[in-house]
Amino acid sequence: MYTKEQVAQTIDHAVLKAEFSVADLQIHAQMCMKKKVYSMCVKPCDIAIAKTLLEGSGVKVSCVLSFPHGADTKEVKAFQARQAIEHGVDEIDMVMNIGRFLGDDYHYVVEDIKAVVEVAHRHNVPVKVIQESGFLTLEQVAKACELAYMGGADFVKTSTGFGPGKATPEVIDVMVKTVGDKMKVKASGGIRTWEDAVGFLEQGVDRLGIGSTEAVLNGTKADGGY
Repeated sequence: MYTKEQVAQTIDHAVLKAEFSVADLQIHAQMCMKKKVYSMCVKPCDIAIAKTLLEGSGVKVSCVLSFPHGADTKEVKAFQARQAIEHGVDEIDMVMNIGRFLGDDYHYVVEDIKAVVEVAHRHNVPVKVIQESGFLTLEQVAKACELAYMGGADFVKTSTGFGPGKATPEVIDVMVKTVGDKMKVKASGGIRTWEDAVGFLEQGVDRLGIGSTEAVLNGTKADGGY
């Protein structure tokens, strides 16, 4: 049995919708501090504001990078990582170059991940690689996990929440079996109930990406959204 506090400490609370303003950030930051989540995951432009809002609370700031398509060049991704770190980010969730992966250009994908990891690890900032598993077969999920490991990343992550599909038990099973002994796993996208959250934790995930955190922790079902 998991307590609310235990589940909260696995949550990266997502504040990523395009329309979210600074006022929305303030509301979400208050909730994150109240619920004592692990981190608040924000857009790159919001890192510095989030750091200020959460100062002294113990809630970390994570950010997305090359979100949601993963289609920036590796040089741009490396620059984004440097800037995020300058702004105070604690963890980075980068999107894998999905198109290059689906075109079997695995060398490109690994070098793309390495470009971010090399910058981040110099500052002890963990990197999560979002593979957007809704585009992939289970065999491709396993391959993407292997490439993320080759690139030196710390986590594999299912989804942006803005693409097709969502975190599923089947995908998580493949991730845990493929790299669970040497990397951490983050389930993200479509987690809208307490049962969903606990189910993934029981499968062995280390972190949850949730936009409807309050509803999940309160045991009510969230409608729509991330």
